[in-house]
Amino acid sequence: MKVLLIINTQKPAAAALASEIRDALDRKGCTTALCSFDGAAIVTSGFDVAFSLGGDGTVLFAARTIAAFGTPIIPLNLGTLGFIASVHPSQWLDVFSKWHEGKLTVSERLMLDVRVERGAATVFMLPGLNDAVISASGIAKTIRLDAWTEDTHIGSYRSDGLIAATPTGSTAYSSSAGGPIIDPEIEAVILNPICPFTMLYRPIVLPAERPIRIKIGTEQRSGVLLTIDGQVTEPLEPGDLVVIRQSANKARLVACDRTAFYKALHSKLAGAVSKNAGGGRDA
Repeated sequence: MKVLLIINTQKPAAAALASEIRDALDRKGCTTALCSFDGAAIVTSGFDVAFSLGGDGTVLFAARTIAAFGTPIIPLNLGTLGFIASVHPSQWLDVFSKWHEGKLTVSERLMLDVRVERGAATVFMLPGLNDAVISASGIAKTIRLDAWTEDTHIGSYRSDGLIAATPTGSTAYSSSAGGPIIDPEIEAVILNPICPFTMLYRPIVLPAERPIRIKIGTEQRSGVLLTIDGQVTEPLEPGDLVVIRQSANKARLVACDRTAFYKALHSKLAGAVSKNAGGGRDA
């Protein structure tokens, strides 16, 4: 068996845990390879399973890196409460063994393929697991965007931007911008305006199979930026067309079923209520 270890080098415990996993898997006759979250180039195909060692951000990087190969990811949480990274580091061997024996389900999560068209040319393409965000990059925050789904015009937006979020990403930036939380295995996309100029525009939940097209207005007071999963950015120009569609690939997450998702959701909501009750101070 070939195993890939994707390591967030910013997490102090990641290197030691990677060494522990590698030594244990070597004794089992597995072949292991390392990949750093800082983007070190490696061959990412041909692996039977991958561990992500970090937090939710590491899982997002892992999904963009290996989803095209169908490689399942065991997401170890070395950060704070994670919605995606749900496996405690001490449980890695138990989860790996149960997955290998076929005793654990693999949650298949919707991903987005995001493409930027400039005239007749495609100038940017990237998948994303959480979201694609079009936002202002300058001091003047309000930008102008038009959105369609297939041939239906959704709206002309004057806002700080637009978020196109998957159900997995519904608990991230979209939620902070007032969007709904969606069960992570539903096939849908949230289109959520950021601080719209008029209160008439609200988040919309759209069928995942219908592509979304977002046109960048020709007159802007600010630069415009596309951000994928909060990690990869691409500057946009007036007149650019951003096409967002359901990816043919899924992020395959081990031990990340609905039970783990709702447990994390309840813990986070309970923490928010406790903080508010205490006047916003940590106990």
